[in-house]
Amino acid sequence: MYQQVAWIVSIVLIALLAIAFFYVVKHSGREGNGAAVAAATGRWRGRLLWGVTLLSIPVVAYTLTELPYARSAIANLGTVEVQAKGYQWYWEISQTKLPVGKPIEFQVTSADVNHGFAIYGPDMKIVTQTQAMPGVVNVLRHTFEQPGTYKILCLEYCGVAHHSMMTELHVVAQ
Repeated sequence: MYQQVAWIVSIVLIALLAIAFFYVVKHSGREGNGAAVAAATGRWRGRLLWGVTLLSIPVVAYTLTELPYARSAIANLGTVEVQAKGYQWYWEISQTKLPVGKPIEFQVTSADVNHGFAIYGPDMKIVTQTQAMPGVVNVLRHTFEQPGTYKILCLEYCGVAHHSMMTELHVVAQ
């Protein structure tokens, strides 16, 4: 919705600028008293400048308050950090009991080969996922909305015991 508002405001301002440009071009070759024309044009330009400025201030203020950056910065104040490291053929998770409704930041890496870090809900449908790679820390942010037991499975074939690479997260209401 905010993109649509920004689009409409931009089109209106571009149209006003085009009208002003064509007005100046149309009246630039007019003969007459140069001082009177300059004074009239100066007044008109000044009004246009202040009108656009006064119109822009509330539009900019309104759109800036709705940017996601401020919300995420405030939300990150209560973020729970979880380190997750993949090994052949298990996960090492810094904490497995997590709160419902709080943002969780998983910092995911691997000690050996590539692994797929996938979180499955209690119904065994995938909730979110990222790659676990040696020497790289991928950040995965997720907020659990429902309590329950969530499973972490590997989505990247990592060797003969890949199928047993599973651990659980216990998401609880506080």
